[in-house]
Amino acid sequence: MIRKIGFIGLGIMGKPMALNLLKGGYELKVYDVVENAVKELVNKGALSAVSPEEAAKSADAVISILPSDNIVETVAVGKNGVFDGLKAGGIYVDMSTLSPETPRKISKKLMEKEISMLDAPVSGGDVGAAEGSLAIMVGGKREAYDLMQPVFQKIGRNINYIGELGAGQIAKCCNQIIVAQTIEAVSEALLLAQKTGVDPAKVRNALLGGFAQSRVLEVHGQRMLDRNFEPGGRVSIHKKDTEIAMSIAAEFGLYLPGTALTSQLWNAASSQEGGSDWDHSSIIKLLEMLSNSKAIHGDN
Repeated sequence: MIRKIGFIGLGIMGKPMALNLLKGGYELKVYDVVENAVKELVNKGALSAVSPEEAAKSADAVISILPSDNIVETVAVGKNGVFDGLKAGGIYVDMSTLSPETPRKISKKLMEKEISMLDAPVSGGDVGAAEGSLAIMVGGKREAYDLMQPVFQKIGRNINYIGELGAGQIAKCCNQIIVAQTIEAVSEALLLAQKTGVDPAKVRNALLGGFAQSRVLEVHGQRMLDRNFEPGGRVSIHKKDTEIAMSIAAEFGLYLPGTALTSQLWNAASSQEGGSDWDHSSIIKLLEMLSNSKAIHGDN
C-alpha cells in the first residue's frame, strides 16, 4: 500500500495536485527549486526536502511533474536524484509531458534497483488540478498502476491505463494535438464574429449548446473574452509538446498539417515579448494581429 509519497515539482499543476494528496491523507515530502513553493506546502502539512534524493528517501512512491525531458532525467537519475533515494521495489511516477523515449531511457536505470516506473501525463489544466478532476494517461507495468490507482483517484477522475511504458506519453501527445487545434479553431470563430460586428460572447454562448461545444470553448473561449492570458497552460509548454508530436510524425512518416500549423503559431507567440509565458489561449492575439483586428470582447 502506498502511504508515503515524495513529490517533486510544485508549479502551476504540481502544487494543487500535491495539496489534493495531502487532503487525501497521504504523507508528502516535497521538493522544488522555488523555496516559497515548498514553504507553502509545508504550511499545509507536508515535509520539506532539499533534493530529489531526500524527497525519495523513506517514500513508497515518488511523483514528479516538471517542465522538460532534461529536467526529468536529471531529477530521476542524476546526482542526488530519485534513483539514489528511493528504496528497491519503490515506484517512480512521472506526470510531466515528455518524449515517449525519455521514460523508457530512465526506466532502464531504475530497474537496476528494481524500481518500477510509470509515465502518467495529465490533462485538464490548472483548473482540473485544483478540482482533482484531471485526466490521467498511464503507461508502464500494470502491477505498478494498480498500486498507484488509489493515489491517482485523489488527483484525477478520468484515469486510464494505456499500455506499456511510453504509451501514456503517446496518449498525451494526441491530447495536445486536439487541444492546440481546438484553441486555434475557437480563436478563429470568435475573431470572425467580432470582425463581422456580431457579439463573440453571444456566439460563444450559442455554440456551447450545440455540436461545437467543448471544454476549450468553455474555458479558453472565456479567457479570450476576458483578455486573461495569465498562464494555466503556458505557450512554452504547449510549444514543446507540439514539437514532440512533430518529431514523432517525422519518425513515422506522418502527414499532420494541423499540428504543423499550430507548431508555427506557438513559435510566433514565443517571439513576442513575454509570449512564452502567456496562456496558450493567447493564440487569439496572433490572429488579431495578422487580421488587423481589434481585440475581441463581449458586449455582455
